[in-house]
Amino acid sequence: MIDTYSIICRFYEPGSELCNLLLKHNKQVAELALQLAKRLVDAHTPVDLDFVVEAAMLHDIGILHTNAPGIHCYGSEPYICHGVLGRAMLDEIGLFRHALVCERHTGAGLARQEIIDRDLPLPHRDLLPLSIEEKIVCYADKFYSKSHPERVRTLDVARGKLEKYGLDTLKRFDEMAALFGEPNYSALNGDLQS
Repeated sequence: MIDTYSIICRFYEPGSELCNLLLKHNKQVAELALQLAKRLVDAHTPVDLDFVVEAAMLHDIGILHTNAPGIHCYGSEPYICHGVLGRAMLDEIGLFRHALVCERHTGAGLARQEIIDRDLPLPHRDLLPLSIEEKIVCYADKFYSKSHPERVRTLDVARGKLEKYGLDTLKRFDEMAALFGEPNYSALNGDLQS
């Protein structure tokens, strides 16, 4: 396995509020992603468990460059760009597979036409999770917020957060929910937000 902490510390000041928040969130997502991935492995679906954990630990690395003061981010880019920014950061150090997880985890993924129709400041290409590992990290991420790291969202709350982005987004999320199921909340840290 790669040393994700060292990679994060290349870009973030260890011990800073932002670094601590990023690590907490990424650990939460990694814990849930591993739970979901193990279910699939138990059902004889091949999943790269080490990669799932690594990718979950790095999926939000691009937030450093965004303007989201509520979560200690004082960059210049819109928050929605954090996945594309994270991809560029990880591509730069040769982690191309991990970089794709960064780019493809926003929302339930973003289709090219959605990006165009909503005039989002993103490249005009599909930013959709494709591999099973990409989908696991994308899905697990929807149960946590960096704004409220003490909470775990229920499936209904996670779905409701995506509802405002349209039927295509909900359809993709529902497909992931059908594939991965509801988390075992009792095995997760945090107060359940229902």
